Amino acid sequence: MDNRVVVTGLGVVAPNGVGLTAFTDAIKKGISGIKYYPQLEQLQFSCQIAGKPELSDDLIAQYFTGLELRNFNSTGILYGVIAGMDAWKNAGLTILESEEPDWDSGAIFGTGTSGIEKFRESIYKVDDLQLRKLGSTVVAQTMASGISAYLGGKLGFGNQTTTNSSACITGTESILMAYERIKSGQATKMLAGSTSDSGPYIWAGFDALKVCTYKHNQSPDQGSRPMSASASGFVPGSGAGAVVLELLNSALKRGATIYAEILGGHINSGGQRGTGTMTAPNSIAVQRCIKGALQNAGINASQVDAINGHLTATSKDATEIQNWSVALNRKGSGFPYINSLKSTTGHCLSAAGSIECVASILQLHQDFIFPNVNCEDLNPEISDIVDSNKIPQRLLNSNVNIVAKASFGFGDVNACIILKKYTV
Repeated sequence: MDNRVVVTGLGVVAPNGVGLTAFTDAIKKGISGIKYYPQLEQLQFSCQIAGKPELSDDLIAQYFTGLELRNFNSTGILYGVIAGMDAWKNAGLTILESEEPDWDSGAIFGTGTSGIEKFRESIYKVDDLQLRKLGSTVVAQTMASGISAYLGGKLGFGNQTTTNSSACITGTESILMAYERIKSGQATKMLAGSTSDSGPYIWAGFDALKVCTYKHNQSPDQGSRPMSASASGFVPGSGAGAVVLELLNSALKRGATIYAEILGGHINSGGQRGTGTMTAPNSIAVQRCIKGALQNAGINASQVDAINGHLTATSKDATEIQNWSVALNRKGSGFPYINSLKSTTGHCLSAAGSIECVASILQLHQDFIFPNVNCEDLNPEISDIVDSNKIPQRLLNSNVNIVAKASFGFGDVNACIILKKYTV
């Protein structure tokens, strides 16, 4: 079966930009969305900076009714609904008003948790014997599939509508799952993406693990330093990214804007064997994932123009670069351009993959490579592998034909997707 799958819509709610125009401007200019949050200091977090999208009440009111907002307390669903509906609108598609659902369209929209603030609020009420005051939307806001349920209802999807959850690969995985759904002929259009709650209750566990930086509480925009010698841990973030995937014939018939084509990808696990653990990737599995993605996409490693890495600003950045180099059999000046969005957004956890895929697709569509920020002191273990010119610190206006984007997550899981500029 040769069903080509293309991207026809994008939506994003990121710490450094809400909406495509603001986000595109931010990634091109290297504008940071990372800020100091007094609440984190009051709660005695070591890392008191984070990336959190800023949303006005007026904007929120464009996506939710007053009734829906009554007792609403789930940032993940908030971000995901805005990004998802924006992507649908960006694709030139309308919200179905008929009684019959759109049988050919669905959603695979992932998350790590749902409504963690609502969970906390509900637990206190139950313990205080206020069960009758929980409200009627607690389940919808806190069930794992809450985000796909909200989107499915708002857009009238009649095809598969579900939520995936695989730690930090969630967003990239959702796009690959949606791609397979269309590729196999089971759907015509799929809304794919992921979202992540914001706030101390989602970020606390990572602070306790001591994987977040504590050295930049007074200089937040310098805190996230992927590939830097002075990287000291990641900065937690949040938000949502969304893409509309569509059968090529459908997109052409509608005259839709085609942002990119998905050639294929691969998902695997290291089984927490070898160098793999719950929190660290098995390098052999990472390399197999990248090679598997190339094979599935039907391209050679030499065809990859740019990589958007996972690259979180931890000690594992050098290991990731080494894995890319081994998998692609490329190094030095022959290595593709590589960048990390996390220097300006922080690590958006379950939303990271989808937000970074939106950034990667924008690079293909508009022919640029966004700059790496905060890596002026490049890690020598990385510069031993990659020529520094391949890690741009300024915007490059360059023709980009193929981008490889990978995500790696807790549980020793990996996902790599191959994106290509659309050509007839």
